[in-house]
Formats: sequence, structure tokens, C-alpha cells
Amino acid sequence: MEDYRRIADRIAAEIAAGRPGPGERLPPQRQFARRHGIAASTAGRVYGELVRRGLVVGEVGRGTFVRASPMPSGQALAEPATTAPVNLELNYPSAPGQPELLAAGLAPLLRPDVLAEATRPAPAVGTPAAREAAAGLLATGGWRPAPDRLLFAGNARQAVAGALAALVRPGGRVGVEWLTYPLVKDIAARLGAVLVPLAMDEQGLRPDALAAAHRSTPLSAVYVQPTLHNPTSVTMGPARRRRLADTVRDLRLPVVEDRIWSFLCGPDGGEPLAARAPERTYVVDGLSKRVAPGLTVGFLVVPEGHGEETAAALRSGGWTAGRFALEAAVRWIGDGTVARLVEAKRADAGARQRLVARHLDGFAVRSDPRAYYAWWRLPRPWRADVFAAAAARRGIAVTPGPAFAAGGRGADGAAPDCVRLGLASAAPPELERALRTLAAVARAHP
Repeated sequence: MEDYRRIADRIAAEIAAGRPGPGERLPPQRQFARRHGIAASTAGRVYGELVRRGLVVGEVGRGTFVRASPMPSGQALAEPATTAPVNLELNYPSAPGQPELLAAGLAPLLRPDVLAEATRPAPAVGTPAAREAAAGLLATGGWRPAPDRLLFAGNARQAVAGALAALVRPGGRVGVEWLTYPLVKDIAARLGAVLVPLAMDEQGLRPDALAAAHRSTPLSAVYVQPTLHNPTSVTMGPARRRRLADTVRDLRLPVVEDRIWSFLCGPDGGEPLAARAPERTYVVDGLSKRVAPGLTVGFLVVPEGHGEETAAALRSGGWTAGRFALEAAVRWIGDGTVARLVEAKRADAGARQRLVARHLDGFAVRSDPRAYYAWWRLPRPWRADVFAAAAARRGIAVTPGPAFAAGGRGADGAAPDCVRLGLASAAPPELERALRTLAAVARAHP
């Protein structure tokens, strides 16, 4: 029998050649199997491989469609790239004067004696100076992590991977919001973990859904984004956070809390779950959004007694932070560079949200005025991937909603005919033109 990967290679080559093109539907799996003389189970594996490579997306009840902007394979710990002129998929904010601010902080590292120390290997626990600096940076409200609970990864995505690798054995189940950060799906696949989609409401993850899933078949961990959830921008209120923290404590269930966008909210973003359930919570954060994606550090606050096993997971994955990046982070935090960039990016996010409100007025757009993204429920009869393909033909890359679906269906019983607009990477004039173009596309018939 022909290996399913070879068949997938042929279909991938056809997609690259534009046959079928973005937004087009592949034949049903049984029809595909008959056409290629293979078993239906093999056809299912071919389609699964195409989904894994980011070439197609499956929509429950509708079929499998070619993505508008295929992701390169092997992107478990990196954002997908695109060649579209206006990129609303990637989401890396940059403040005016950012290179000059960063250069000033790096200047002391260029002295030969300092550089010699900064280029030595660094352990997962970092350095005493890095632990103190990170603890101060992550402190919010009445919570400040103990410096000896901090570990360091190359970026926040790798911190998520390290935490899940320490908590979940192959075949283990990880609860996630039914709409979740897409690369968590890749991370889980690499670790051999099974994602369990959990129901959400207007406040985010529902604690009762988490408890029901765990009691049905035990979970190994849960991954959650309580502050500026990606893609919906939902931020949990204090009462929901308390209920969720109490739930994971009652269930004795570890929780990986992703706070990568929380800096945009400041103290208003809510205290981390670790403030109420420190023995259960692994807090993930980083510098990529605060500072820059090219030279960054991921932070991982672990419960007491779990540092060594998590550090071992980071080491085995090759996910520990570089010493030079740690030294740079200490200087940027200490000299106020990070604080200045954070203030500038908060103002920038607000300005970009005002552009969204102006140009997408009248559409069903959900966002937070502090967020760098917007979640747009498309008008009928637009389908998410068809809209993304139409946008791509106009030089604009957006992320179709099914990319965020961990499985199952939403509260309204449907796959998300939504797109996420990443607002951070395009220059403001480009963003404004793109929003005007997307609004015109949405008003037209597919």
C-alpha cells in the first residue's frame, strides 16, 4: 500500500501550484479514497497530514478547505509566516524609537569582559539577577512571584511547551478553551497529548465545563488564557477567576496560565490564578510582545517543588533561554526600557483599535480597546476560509477562525465563521487601508 505521506506530498504539490486554490474544498474522504484507490482510513490519514502541515483546514459539517495562507511545516514553536504585503496574521507590536531604546540597553554588553560572561551557557534557572528582574516585572496587584520559582525559556511558546512536557505524558489529556492559541495544538501533537475542547461563555472558560470533562475522563492539565484571550480578547472578571482557581484546586489539576498579552492591561488585567492557587498554577509570560520577537526570553513561574522536573523538560526540549538574551533582558528591565515600551504599546494598541471601530463599524467585531487583535464574525454567506482567500487575493493575510478551534463546536453549534485580525505588525497607514479593503470585501457577495 502506498504510504499516506507520499500521497499527501502530491496533494501538497498540487496546492502549491494553485490546483486546488485557496478556499476550494477537497472532495469528501470516501470519494478521495475511491479516486486514489486507497482505503478510507488511509484517506483520513492523508487529510490529517495536510491539516498538520497547515495546508488545509477542516470545518465540522462542511468539509476540508485549502487554507488561504499555508503554514510551513515544523512550526510548532514559531508563528506562521506569510508573503502577503499586509500581514494581519502575525502580531508583533513595535513602538516608535524602539531600536534606539534597545540599542542603548545593549551597549554595556559589548565590552569584551561583559560579553565574555554574557555568551556563556545559561541554565534553565537563569541567573540571580534575571530571577529578581523577572519577578519584579511580572508582579501585579498583590501577587509577586518568588524569584526561586522562576525558570527561563527562549520565548513564551517554549515556556508553554516546557510546562506541558513536564505535566503530560503521551496520550494524556489537556483541557483548553474550545478556541485556543493555534500553536498549542501543534505543541500537543508533538508531545503526543490529546486536546480536550472546553466550553466558553462571555467570561471565558467555564469552570463547570472543566470539572465535567475531568470527571468524565481525567485531564493531566489545563491550558488557559484568562487575560486578553487570543483570539476573542475576553478578559475574565475577578469572580470567574476565583471560581476557576477554586475548581483546579478542588480537582487537584495543574493549570498553565498564559499571560503573554496581560501587560497591555496592567493591574486591570486581573491577578493571575497563581495568586489563589499557587500550588497548581504554572504562569507563562515573556518579552516578545513587550520588547521584540527577535531577541526575547520566556518566563515560567512553577509551583513549589516542581522546579527541577520542569527545568528538565526545558533542557530536554532545547528550550532554555540564551545567556545573552537573559543579560539583555536584565538591563532592559532595570533601566526602564521595558516599562517605556509597554506604555508606548498600550497607547499604540488603543489607536489601532480606534481604526477598527471606525472602518468596521456595523460589523459583528468583538475586541477589547486594549488588545492588539479583533475577532470578526463574518456576515453571511461568507465562510471563514473563503473570506481569507478573498483577502489574500487583495494582498491581505488574515487568520480564519477554524485555525483556533481545538475541536467540537461553539456555543451556537457551528464552526467559527470568523477571522482574527492581528493589528500589531502592519504600519498604521497600511492597517487602515487593509481595514477599508476588508470591509468592502465583506459587503460584497462571495
